[in-house]
Amino acid sequence: MKWQQNMVMSENLQEHFSTPLLSWFDQHGRKDLPWQHPRSAYRVWISEIMLQQTQVQTVIPYFNRFILRFPDVTSLAKAPEDDVMALWSGLGYYSRARNIHKTAQIIYRDYGREFPQEADELIRLPGIGPSTAAAISSQAFGRKAAILDGNVKRVLARYFLVDGWPEKSLVKKRLQQLAFSCMPDQRCADYTQAIMDLGATCCTLKNPHCDHCPLQKTCLAFLANETQNYPVKKIKKERPVQHQQFLLLYRSDQHVYLEKNPPTGLWCSLWCLPSLNIDHDPAAYLDRNFGFQNPCIEDFMTIKHSFSHFHLHIKARLVKTMLADTPVIRETTGKWFKLAETSRLALAKPTRDILNQLLVLQW
Repeated sequence: MKWQQNMVMSENLQEHFSTPLLSWFDQHGRKDLPWQHPRSAYRVWISEIMLQQTQVQTVIPYFNRFILRFPDVTSLAKAPEDDVMALWSGLGYYSRARNIHKTAQIIYRDYGREFPQEADELIRLPGIGPSTAAAISSQAFGRKAAILDGNVKRVLARYFLVDGWPEKSLVKKRLQQLAFSCMPDQRCADYTQAIMDLGATCCTLKNPHCDHCPLQKTCLAFLANETQNYPVKKIKKERPVQHQQFLLLYRSDQHVYLEKNPPTGLWCSLWCLPSLNIDHDPAAYLDRNFGFQNPCIEDFMTIKHSFSHFHLHIKARLVKTMLADTPVIRETTGKWFKLAETSRLALAKPTRDILNQLLVLQW
């Protein structure tokens, strides 16, 4: 296979890679995504951050709601962080939302509300890595800056038969070199969208549509019948399982008690139900922390939630209380909210799921 790899590398990459890819894009590329019309650095930036670890179809409604509420960098920069987090609730990876807010404030304060155009400068902003910087620079400003997201890594790893897990530093460096070598000098915005689209719709992780691929004739993985083996997968470790109880304190006037998590750690700065270890006594916890005497505690529902490094199994327990019998709770980190109004809060996803179920089953 060495001679074939040398052939691909030595010949004109524009002829074998970028030209057929752009021709394919002109016919089959995605041109109706909401961040493309109108296209601006702000809209590209928001979409690229949302698309990290998240599928396009999931992102679209979140993007539309976000842009409706924050149509430009000024409105975003001036908004309270809680408002930003509330709109992000459900997308996960909440550090993205906090970094978006920080970056908006920096651009508003230090850059005169104008985005830097070069990837080298964009990368200095919170939450903007090399690939996101390249996406903004190429798509918003037409610069030759090569994106390297998951879709692009997969296309390049297969096309050039690159061995090794793509997140390994040397492999990633090799893929970055290839990404830049393949990028044409013209139509940079279209090319960036084209290679992302190819990975998302044709050169997919499972069951790639090689018969429809414009790069099939010179793709080394296809020629070697090795497509299913590239990119090389990371050896997976079993994620441990943790167990917790969530306490759903529900008052007779249809208020629920929520606590705001600290700005660091799990679900930082999000509103959550009070929680404790699965083997702790909830009655003792309620007495010690809230002054509840002999509370009525019922099993409500169970939820499984996965993080990148562990699985969390949650047993939600319902604690019903009459308004007149509710102890006065010192509202330092926690607060009573009307159940119907909790949808506007920045909630951790398991808490949102539990409250949504309570809305359906109001007693």
